[in-house]
Amino acid sequence: MTQPASTALARALRAAFIGFTGLISIEELESRSWASITFSGQRHRLRLSLEGVGAGAMAVAFLDGLSEREFDLVGHILVDIVCVGDEHAGEAATLTLETLTIEAD
Repeated sequence: MTQPASTALARALRAAFIGFTGLISIEELESRSWASITFSGQRHRLRLSLEGVGAGAMAVAFLDGLSEREFDLVGHILVDIVCVGDEHAGEAATLTLETLTIEAD
């Protein structure tokens, strides 16, 4: 059974922070259905939080080349990802992301 797109997305985003030893959390995740003539999927808006030593640098590294990065989502394909909010304060960073996933065949 394929996991929901939001679950696969959250898992893939957390996995992108290899080497970060601090706390990674998805503070907010909203999903809504999306469809075109040939594809169906979901649009997602989420707020991802990093807390710990190097959080700001890790967020900057994550955002570098974000639109070209590939994420492994079981049963889904991430076709678009954009950062619409980026906040840094001390040892914490918060990223607000908007994504589009489609169902894999």
